[in-house]
Amino acid sequence: MKQNILTKGLYSVALATALTFTACTGDLDVTPIDPNLDTPENVLASIENYNQLLAKCYSALSVSSPDGDSGSPDIKSIDGGFGQYLRALFNLQELPTDEAVMNWNNGTIKDLHGLSWATNDGFVTAAFARMIYQITLCNEVIRRIDASPYTSDAKVQQYRAEARCLRGLSYYHLIDMFGNVPFLDEKSEVGGAAPSQMSRTELFTWLTNDLKETADQLPADPEKYRAGKGLAYMLLAKLYLNAKVYTGTADYAKCAEYCGKIIDLGYALESSNDYYKMFCADNDQLLGKGHELIFSVYQDHLNTKAYGGTTYIINAACGGQADYAADFGLGGSGWAGIRVTENVYRKFQSYDVRNRFYKTKSESSDVITDLGDFEMGGMSSLKFTNLKANGTILEDANSFADTDFPMFRLGDVYLMLAECQVVGGVSVNVNGHDGLWYFNQIRSRAGLSTPSTITARDIIDERCRELLWECHRRSDLVRFDLFTSDSELWAYKGMNSNIGTPHGVDKHFNLYPIPSSDIMSNSNLKQNDGY
Repeated sequence: MKQNILTKGLYSVALATALTFTACTGDLDVTPIDPNLDTPENVLASIENYNQLLAKCYSALSVSSPDGDSGSPDIKSIDGGFGQYLRALFNLQELPTDEAVMNWNNGTIKDLHGLSWATNDGFVTAAFARMIYQITLCNEVIRRIDASPYTSDAKVQQYRAEARCLRGLSYYHLIDMFGNVPFLDEKSEVGGAAPSQMSRTELFTWLTNDLKETADQLPADPEKYRAGKGLAYMLLAKLYLNAKVYTGTADYAKCAEYCGKIIDLGYALESSNDYYKMFCADNDQLLGKGHELIFSVYQDHLNTKAYGGTTYIINAACGGQADYAADFGLGGSGWAGIRVTENVYRKFQSYDVRNRFYKTKSESSDVITDLGDFEMGGMSSLKFTNLKANGTILEDANSFADTDFPMFRLGDVYLMLAECQVVGGVSVNVNGHDGLWYFNQIRSRAGLSTPSTITARDIIDERCRELLWECHRRSDLVRFDLFTSDSELWAYKGMNSNIGTPHGVDKHFNLYPIPSSDIMSNSNLKQNDGY
């Protein structure tokens, strides 16, 4: 079983040293992590305790409750299943796009693919609340470290930098999906006045500056699952890649600069034979320097039991004619929920090594004929599985996954360099290679031809094939001005039923709304335009 200093004991015990955290936005009610503890001084009596405190910032990406799948969620009134960080992220980044449709009828879930959500949508609220909660956790760790007697200790300062970097990850997701958001840092008064709203442009400036400072304090080769320079540089590259969306002014040159910094850290593209090993139960073997995975969120079937993360992705893809054990490595049964549209499936050539799909019913085609029935046409993906790299199932497999979620990896960096050159007009030169060379490394690994010239369309399509279900698609479509456009249609786009014709929607759906509950309880917040 996967173990390291962060996971051994800490995930299963759920932080005996944790504190009571209070969120500071709207009516977000955050429960105490351990209500039996009296004061921070009782538990923060050594340097190692600060490491354990920091572990909550990592584990909160994996689970939504300190008590596992059956415990009370960290955030009251938010379901512990769809309120789990990675599940909330997947729902908002994938379900509104051509990469995923959901046949379940849970609440307003179909409104996501229909691009018809409202300000009180439960799935939108869950994502917003979880990200604010994560930022609150990280701020409290920083605050406690700053008030500790160990501020001069190098380890403690690294813990502080890790908390800042993880806070940056959640702010990146917030700026990308919600735009102008409540701003909280370690100087914000806990339980004090409601936070003010920071504009997208202001947050971009603050966040890029904060991450640059943080990167200098992080290790180049961190322990598995911990934040290092690679994560900080990746966040900066992503911010600059989307700078025109966030600020109105493109900055592809900076994106290319940070992509180069990531490559220089020593990460390496996996081989064609090892591509799918990045999405299986022992993919931790491909994490870190010398490998492709830059930052992964820890998952295992005993210590991170939650109905989110890769447990959600794998189970929801499994159903129909798929074999739960042989195809997905599950010890339980699949949930039969998520398919891809035919528009995505048809982007893959038959000999593309990434072309791993199955028909949801043996006699069906790749065309979804009923959005509400998993077996009525369409294809589902075999990309993420709970099988080990050698194709075997875990001896004690259950319905919870061991497959870590690859938040960021080097293949994305290669495609960003191609975009910097073709879309951004940057003269890319990273270790003597231009953007086209990096693009063709991805194509070659997939077993595809390597063109001498490429277009913006080539790049957005290759990003779909390479990064399927890795929570980038909505952001990519927004950046290429395709997400709401009627010039780019896919099955059921703009629809939440089988009735009607796919269509573009108003541009205000390029951003999610600030949840109405937060708008009503914090007079400092202004709703995003169009809602």
